[in-house]
Amino acid sequence: MSHDGIGPRAVLRSVAFLTAGMLSVPALAGCGSEDPAGEPLADADVAGADRSDIADGGTLRWAVDTVPDTLNTFQADADTTTARIAEAVLPSMYRSDARGRVVRNADYLASAEVVGTEPKQVVVYRLAQQAVWSDGREIGAADFAAQWRALSGKDTAYWTARNAGYDRIEKVERGKNDLEVKVTFRRPYADWKSLFSPLYPKEVMGTPDSFNDGARKKLKVTAGPFTVDKVDTEEDEVVLARNPRWWGDPAKLQKIVLRAVPHDKRVSALSDGTLDLAEIDPEAARRITVAALPQEGNTPLMGPEADRSAADALHSWAVANGSDEDAADEELSARKKLRKKAEKYARQQKALGGFEVRRSLEPAYTQLALNGAEGPLSDERVRRAVARALDREDIAGAVLKPLGLPAEPVGSHLALSGQAAYADSSGALGKPDAKEARALLSDAGWVPGGPVKEEKKDTKKDEGEEAAGSEADKKGKKGEEDTKGSGGSEDSGDGDGDGDDGTYIVGEDDGRNHGTGDGKAPQDSGTGTGQLKQGGAPAGAYAPKGTAAPARADTAPVAKDGKALVLRFVLPSGPGSKTLETVADRITAMLEKIGIRTDISKVDNDSYFKDHIASGDFDLALYSWPATAFPATDARPVYSKPVPAADGSLNVEQNWTRVGTDQVDQLFDQAITTLDDSERRDLIRKADSRIWAAAGSIPLYQRPQLVAARENLANAGAFGFATPVYEDMGFLKKSAQGPEGSPGSKKGESGS
Repeated sequence: MSHDGIGPRAVLRSVAFLTAGMLSVPALAGCGSEDPAGEPLADADVAGADRSDIADGGTLRWAVDTVPDTLNTFQADADTTTARIAEAVLPSMYRSDARGRVVRNADYLASAEVVGTEPKQVVVYRLAQQAVWSDGREIGAADFAAQWRALSGKDTAYWTARNAGYDRIEKVERGKNDLEVKVTFRRPYADWKSLFSPLYPKEVMGTPDSFNDGARKKLKVTAGPFTVDKVDTEEDEVVLARNPRWWGDPAKLQKIVLRAVPHDKRVSALSDGTLDLAEIDPEAARRITVAALPQEGNTPLMGPEADRSAADALHSWAVANGSDEDAADEELSARKKLRKKAEKYARQQKALGGFEVRRSLEPAYTQLALNGAEGPLSDERVRRAVARALDREDIAGAVLKPLGLPAEPVGSHLALSGQAAYADSSGALGKPDAKEARALLSDAGWVPGGPVKEEKKDTKKDEGEEAAGSEADKKGKKGEEDTKGSGGSEDSGDGDGDGDDGTYIVGEDDGRNHGTGDGKAPQDSGTGTGQLKQGGAPAGAYAPKGTAAPARADTAPVAKDGKALVLRFVLPSGPGSKTLETVADRITAMLEKIGIRTDISKVDNDSYFKDHIASGDFDLALYSWPATAFPATDARPVYSKPVPAADGSLNVEQNWTRVGTDQVDQLFDQAITTLDDSERRDLIRKADSRIWAAAGSIPLYQRPQLVAARENLANAGAFGFATPVYEDMGFLKKSAQGPEGSPGSKKGESGS
């Protein structure tokens, strides 16, 4: 999570409020001998192969979401494709390994270490001797200094999206020789390894004009295994070419073409042979998996001649037996159209047999966000009740089990399993417990069986008409029935159209989140008054406060001061939203069991984040956060306590739940200045425990990563935590593809 606006690793997180006496933080797991970070839940799936088995040359056609508006990752409109390009063509001092931890990138960096802490922290970088820019100039202190000045925040002429870390630097200077760079920090900075990755040449960072405009559509000077050959907005693609000045292992591929293809068009592009690699949705993954299975001849549906003859015969019979000829013609036309669709499907399935699905988990998780700014959720007891009502294992299973992925709930807001800072701190909130959840609601004054004031309307309500939130009640009951069913049913794992579970990823406004919703946002908070059916009680027969609850009152709607507890649950509409609907239905059913009703509002994907999440126009919402190796830096803006701005507004940074505490802020501040790795991890885990207890956001599951790859493509696919190694990607030699007829033997020269 860096603040650079780059797709899933862009902006950041949220924190929570809890009154004294309610928080009981368990002893940190890190105090024992066993590492609580554990291992990643899923390994990368990239069809790893030795470089000696990969052919020299060829073009990899790789689907992306957009042709980026800028190639400068530090600008606000940078996106995931910007980051992808930077990984392939620019230096990074550190990269992420398979466990989501930073490791030195030896192609650029011989060593880096903190050589002093008093009176100032000093880091010395020793650069790789062969490291040069594509124009032949050595990478050196001048490039580091130019990037620091551009991103320090001192010169507002630079249109930069962030300055985290760079604002702590006092000076950058040449060390003992040209290969040394000495960086002195004004204040201690534990996450110094997050800096200078990527590193731009001084030609880009040197002046505001070159920073703002010079690197938007082209990068004249690069230093990676590939260079930017062209950005073609007409063809919707970016072409990367092998860098002849690259000093590391030479790139196996001659070119990489990053082609913008909408997610709902990717199956067609794969089957047409215009793509070799693409993130896909669960339905596409099923199609590709089925296509790889042995086929036993044509089914009646697949036999075009037989089907055409049958349709013609039916037409002749209908006319001969007195049917209207126009109706018969219409029926025949409809059958022929259906036949064409079937034939197209069959052709696609045959072509998809040359691909396989590579599966892992993204370094990002989906959460339920609870808006604590106003309304019922401003009471931390109500937020905790919502959280205690959730069966996170059931939710994770519904999404991930049908995909063959580990279905373990996420236990931290600040890291994922395998990362150094990870520890399951969900115990600070407590296990799912409907009884405890109802007790929390009762303590907050929300009780079942209470009177509900009828809303004033222009027309008199008919007796027995369902109340506000009744639509959500129906959906909740349906979700409950689903929950009682097969749990991880195939339907639960569906996601159509956008290549993942449909969750909005913060910072990823890249064309994936475009739907067809009506864009209408309900104007009330969903907590208004309205009639609700009382659990078993006759209409109007409301007992005085304190009266023992009747039978089934444990699931009766709760009310307070004449208002029912109804939470507005905002979801995006359009392609890719099916999985979120499944998750929302399950959450609705779980909340209904403790008396909370939800009013689900589906809004246009384009406005979902900007007009609802960021503006605070929701009670409950689902979206995703990335996880990086630098939570002390990256997570603080998401969990810091909102503060009043000079103009009287509330500055929430990226804390869109509006829940925060001074204590969490202090723990982040301590972590960012603590250079001891073990102490810093303990501080991060303590902060996470308190975030859990405040229940501003509830992590649910790590996002699935499904990638369609040509079977003979090696070292590419579902990367998981790991930074791709672009120079090792390529197509297997025929000798390395196995015997004829085995996986990898069907492609011939595809991709070349």
